[in-house]
Amino acid sequence: MSHLLRTSRLLAWLFLTGLSAAVIVTSGFYLYLRPGLPPVAQLLEIKLQTPLRVYSEDKRLIAEFGEKRRAPITIEQIPTIQLQAFMAAEDSRFYEHFGVDIKGLARAAIELISTGEIQSGGSTITMQVAKNYFLSRDRTFIRKFNEILLALQIERELDKNRILELYLNKIYLGNRAYGIAAAAQVYYNKPVAQLSLAQMAMLAGLPKAPSAFNPLANPERAMIRRNWILGRMKDLGYITPDAHELALSAPLTASYNSTDTEVDADYVAEMARSELVRRFGEDAYTDGYTVTLTVDSKKQQAATEALRDGLEAYDRRHGFRGPIGQIDPETLTEANLSELVQNYPRVESLIPAIVTSVDDKTQNVRVHARMLGSAIMPFETMTWARRYKTEDLTGPEPEKPSDVIAAGDVVYVRTQAPRPMATTSEKQEDSSGNAENAQPAGPAIVSLAQIPRVEGALISLDAQTGAIQALTGGYSFGQSKYNRAIQAQRQPGSTFKPFLYLSALESGMTPATIYNDAPIVFDDSELESAWRPQNSSGQFYGPTRLREALYRSRNLVSIRLLRDLGIENTINFLAELEIPVENMPNNLSLALGSGLLTPMELARGMAIIANGGYDVQPYLIETIKDVRGETIYQAPKTVLCDQNCDKIAEKNETSRTSTEAEPASEDTDNTQQVRVMRRLADERSVFILHSMMRDVIRLGTGRRARALGRDDIAGKTGTTNEQKDTWFAGFNHELATTTWVGLDQPAPLGRGEFGASTALPVWLDYMKVALDGEPPSFMPRPNGIVNIRINPETGQRARPGEDGVFEVFREEDAPPPLLSEEESDRNGSSGENDLSRRIF
Repeated sequence: MSHLLRTSRLLAWLFLTGLSAAVIVTSGFYLYLRPGLPPVAQLLEIKLQTPLRVYSEDKRLIAEFGEKRRAPITIEQIPTIQLQAFMAAEDSRFYEHFGVDIKGLARAAIELISTGEIQSGGSTITMQVAKNYFLSRDRTFIRKFNEILLALQIERELDKNRILELYLNKIYLGNRAYGIAAAAQVYYNKPVAQLSLAQMAMLAGLPKAPSAFNPLANPERAMIRRNWILGRMKDLGYITPDAHELALSAPLTASYNSTDTEVDADYVAEMARSELVRRFGEDAYTDGYTVTLTVDSKKQQAATEALRDGLEAYDRRHGFRGPIGQIDPETLTEANLSELVQNYPRVESLIPAIVTSVDDKTQNVRVHARMLGSAIMPFETMTWARRYKTEDLTGPEPEKPSDVIAAGDVVYVRTQAPRPMATTSEKQEDSSGNAENAQPAGPAIVSLAQIPRVEGALISLDAQTGAIQALTGGYSFGQSKYNRAIQAQRQPGSTFKPFLYLSALESGMTPATIYNDAPIVFDDSELESAWRPQNSSGQFYGPTRLREALYRSRNLVSIRLLRDLGIENTINFLAELEIPVENMPNNLSLALGSGLLTPMELARGMAIIANGGYDVQPYLIETIKDVRGETIYQAPKTVLCDQNCDKIAEKNETSRTSTEAEPASEDTDNTQQVRVMRRLADERSVFILHSMMRDVIRLGTGRRARALGRDDIAGKTGTTNEQKDTWFAGFNHELATTTWVGLDQPAPLGRGEFGASTALPVWLDYMKVALDGEPPSFMPRPNGIVNIRINPETGQRARPGEDGVFEVFREEDAPPPLLSEEESDRNGSSGENDLSRRIF
């Protein structure tokens, strides 16, 4: 008995010694590691890596930037059954333990011994929060001990619901989805609250192994994991047996769902991204900023489509340049068609296709199109495809399909009918990385297409504020990131003339001033040789009023006008309008728009004319909000200013400085900021110019714009030498839109291609949408304007009985009252000398 007692005492002492040693070692680890542990309060300050999202003015998603897809969500927004699904999978005693679950660890050990793997996991949700937010993923004892200590600390300082919310917003669930809300969208394209029980269980199975249990990559293993979780939920009493059986029978419904942008606006999205990175650096991609732009989604989509349609229309007029590739027809088999066509990228709505057969008898062509499979291309979709030779020369119109293409050719096509169901092997990702949605099965009908060589740009500004309503900088951002709207410096051609004529009106000339449209030769030291400018028609029309000279775009009149105004004076006037003059020539070719401007710079100048002469500063970003939804930037309110502008600006600057000194009140103060837009041109001169430019639409080179059926539209076409740049700029009092069409490397567009035939149709297609339902908007008539009936041949007041037209003048510039014949004879010489100077 005494031996048993001694043995018991020895074991007791050994147990106490071991326990003491364990306590001492544990305490030592705690005391050693505790100073290096981060404070739990940091959890509440950590910014979840949330992507940058860009929206249109009417809240349509334009773009999303960032590697991680995440949409933070509160626990109140998550259904209880979804919470229970995660607890069943990861930590069923979450609301019972103190951060470390001894029973859970023991259960995990038993599962490991009995099945060879751990189903339910040994780490609690709190431990996973500690690991995900603070620790590395190294499998070391020190890291695990830190995890336990942090879990205990987190449990002491945060309530259970907050811990669970942090967990569900942080976990990685595969396919770039971080957090439950992002995963619900990625796999099911639904908000969390709309998921079925089976879908909830599927998502709950992902944290353990986002790749191994991924329903897209490993559907069989994902279903096994889902069904196990459903069983756990039933055993734990979270769901009824009937709900369990119903969920078990549910099919796998997961599919990859990209973030669907709602507006085709890649160029403005890139402008916004660039600006956010400039402001916030690389954090712009992860800090959850939401940017609202000034663009209207309806107008932006119309701009994108109008430019593409216009460029394609020009391209078709100049013929088919042939296939983009060729494959030996002998090597084509059903098995390799899908693989071969993947070597060619999709460009916007244009899809690469391999011609598999050409049948001249049925007038049909069979193709295998990327992501469409087999398709039919009727000959009537190919009749435009005359063979391209030069910009001015094409071959004859094709009479049969074989005149255009042959088997083995790789061409671009566009779908004409609903897209068919793609097979699994054909369901490839497009150039954006997004799998295309399948459509009902059946042969697709496609039409022949080609990527335009010509490029273009469209900018539409709110003339009163400078807000960019729509902008597109080329045919395809995916094909070329070069934003021609803001980067391409091109000659504006005759679209420059309104600024010249405005300078003339400011100088005291009038729409009735007569200039001679006649041949002229200049020997200018600034020019390489004698310069013999001509009108686009090659003809000359004699004495011409400035009004007619503008709407008929008479070059010789503009040159004589610039000569009288003076080149330096005109350049100084442009500088006053804040139009860049660095690339303006110091010679008379300036009158024909031989300087360089970007489409945006020209659009801004037109907006100054459109709004009545006030400065315009185009801007794109309306608001920036942080991840909490708080506004950290609000575009200043625009104030059109005629008087006391310096005082308004000074007051605004004082307010801005005060705001910077008090960051806490930045949001409130920033909304009160204003952008002071001073008057740059006399409103009466601008009003007269409006009437002259409306005649461009009514009577002149912009007649196609009459298709809008509006009286408030003014504008100007533009075409440079050899048709290298073509333009149309048009506006009413509220909206100013400019379009440009040309080649990136300046070259002739071809005979017959002018601003009216290339750029104006793009403008027209856009404005049909942009002005739909909008009331007419005219510039208000200012004081100091008079209407006088004049003789159109002389520009002077019409005498009684003479044929005459009414013209608009500034009061001080109006033609003098009629004189008697005797007075006219006495004073006629000075008027004749002035007229002869303009004519000769």
